[in-house]
Amino acid sequence: MLKPSPIKTFKISQFIEAFAYSRQAIELVWSTSRKLTIVLMIATLCAGLLPALIAILGQYIVDSVVSAHELRLTEDAEKAQTTAIYWVLAEACVIVVLAASQRVISVCQSLLRAQLGEKVNVLILEKAQTLSLSQFEDSEFYDKLTRARREASVRPLALINKLFGLLQNSISLISYGIILWHFSFVALIILFISSIPVFISEAKFSGDAFRLFRWRSPETRQKIYLETLLAREDSAKEVKLFQLGNTLLKRYQDIFQKLYEEDKKLTLRRDFWGWALGNLGTLAFYSTYVWIIIATIQGSISLGEMTMYLLVFKQGQSAISASLTAISGMYEDNLYLHTLYEYLNQPVEKHLGTTTIGEIANDGIRFHDVSFQYPGSEIKTIKNLNLHIKPGQKLALVGENGSGKTTLIKLLTYLYKPTHGKITFDGTDLNDWHIPTLHKKMSVIFQDFMKYQFIVGENLGAGNVDKFNDASAWSDAAEKGLSAAFINNLSDGYETQLGRWFKGGQELSGGQWQKIALSRMFIRPDAELLILDEPTSAMDAKAEAEIFSQLTNYTEDRIAIFISHRFSTVRTADHIIVLKDGTIEEQGSHEQLLALNKTYAHLFKLQAKGYQ
Repeated sequence: MLKPSPIKTFKISQFIEAFAYSRQAIELVWSTSRKLTIVLMIATLCAGLLPALIAILGQYIVDSVVSAHELRLTEDAEKAQTTAIYWVLAEACVIVVLAASQRVISVCQSLLRAQLGEKVNVLILEKAQTLSLSQFEDSEFYDKLTRARREASVRPLALINKLFGLLQNSISLISYGIILWHFSFVALIILFISSIPVFISEAKFSGDAFRLFRWRSPETRQKIYLETLLAREDSAKEVKLFQLGNTLLKRYQDIFQKLYEEDKKLTLRRDFWGWALGNLGTLAFYSTYVWIIIATIQGSISLGEMTMYLLVFKQGQSAISASLTAISGMYEDNLYLHTLYEYLNQPVEKHLGTTTIGEIANDGIRFHDVSFQYPGSEIKTIKNLNLHIKPGQKLALVGENGSGKTTLIKLLTYLYKPTHGKITFDGTDLNDWHIPTLHKKMSVIFQDFMKYQFIVGENLGAGNVDKFNDASAWSDAAEKGLSAAFINNLSDGYETQLGRWFKGGQELSGGQWQKIALSRMFIRPDAELLILDEPTSAMDAKAEAEIFSQLTNYTEDRIAIFISHRFSTVRTADHIIVLKDGTIEEQGSHEQLLALNKTYAHLFKLQAKGYQ
């Protein structure tokens, strides 16, 4: 919980340190658009100087009017009146220029906001491409990503806007200070001192708001996730069928209420102390007001000068308050920018491999005493595994859920790195391979494959980025993956929008989606390693038989590895491995494993019994 004192936890040293990211924010805005930044600076300079000029012109107008009134019965009356009108016209012209400057500032800020928001989001997404799978699976990393995407995309420009606002107010203050100096140096000191308490309060509460923002990132992610469950078509079936709606909505509301109560406490305290300390500034203004009025009555200054000094003092007080609020806001923006650069500076393990051709041709895949455990876990998911998979071999992985099958596949595809041992492909350690080249030699269909909300052809092309827009490659892959028949019956064929997210989209059955995913494998003709995780789980027996007949012809000189719980699929493999707790419990052909009469034979007979 936040501490009750509004000022006690504020430290000047922490405040100064928080501005560490200002330079990076300025560089970011400058690199986004130099022209807009320069125009913004010029407009800001004008907007800072002109208010003081307006105050001076106001003095001349009042004094001219007073003079014209006094001379109204003399020969100089018309001349005095003309002078007053000239000063009014001059002020009107300056106000027009000031309004134009403020409009230019608004336009520049709007254009920069759009460009900068896109630039920062691109930086965030580019960084995401360099991160490992294990980082994506880390909840702390997701907290950093959530914080970066929620606030940091708008904070750099917010900081720059405040910086230019501070520059504008500083210019105005210098001009106001010069004017007030002629009245009294003491009035100038009062002007500055009266605004400090509010500044300290705002800075303190900005830090509190940021700490609250960081503490509740997990709750915010959970709230977003519940929104997704309640509003997405892929979860709507179960939510409705299992009557989860009210339960999930209640949890969503409970999280909101918890966050709201924290926000409410902070808001009430922030505004109370802002009002209480702001009264000091009001007291200072009216004390000076009385002082200036007395000086006018005593004849020390003219009526025009009184008007000017009162206006300058009031505007100066507003400018100081705005400046200190801007500094406080910049402090808050810097704190939030910390979350952006905390994410962008996330350590990334550099891969230095450059090999594009293996040292031993056609040696296949070898696991050399490989072990793996997830970060933060003390349990090894894969334990001292040794395995040789030769080109042309069809290997099936069998085992209970959690036995290590999917982890083994992720190690093989270099999505994870072994914590012990090594994996070689054609005699070369995966660490030494040029990863894009290595991945082009693989074609993988995961059990939780993506159902892209793209057109059919792009869903096929996703399997090979070089063929993403190649219509001839789409049709060839669809023929080999046995999806061409139903694609040709769709409303727009390969141009049909899939999914329900976009207008005109069509949804496919589970088996049809699985054929789309299988067809992606065939759009990568140079792949030497094919990996299929439950490739036919949503298909009927006839479609499954057709698929594996096609795969048999396609994988003659390729390594094919598939995970399946269907023994009708598994028995077609040349070699079968039964995994248990990350180790190889049994291995051999279907006939050999049946003869052993152990785990594989038991599971096979158990499944076969269900068909009798």
